[in-house]
Amino acid sequence: RSEGYEVVNAANGKDGVNRYREESADLIITDINMPEKSGPELIFELQKEFPKVKIIAISGGTENAEEYLKDITVFSDVRHVFSKPLDISAMLRVVKELVGE
Repeated sequence: RSEGYEVVNAANGKDGVNRYREESADLIITDINMPEKSGPELIFELQKEFPKVKIIAISGGTENAEEYLKDITVFSDVRHVFSKPLDISAMLRVVKELVGE
């Protein structure tokens, strides 16, 4: 928000999918570990229904976060992945790139 972007939050993966179906967004930033529908479930479901959706995946808190995120990019069209703790400036550069600024 502080960079001028409109941000819509979702409480969980299921809510995120439903919100995107109601009103698409220029970009989705999703965590991998979420209740009710995991990040990979959200990613695969939205990419199947909306092939041009742009997604950034984030994960952290596990020993294998980096490896898991790399696997996500192999099996999906996720544009970029980030591990926690986030490098906010790097993520903002990617956001600007993906939304065409």
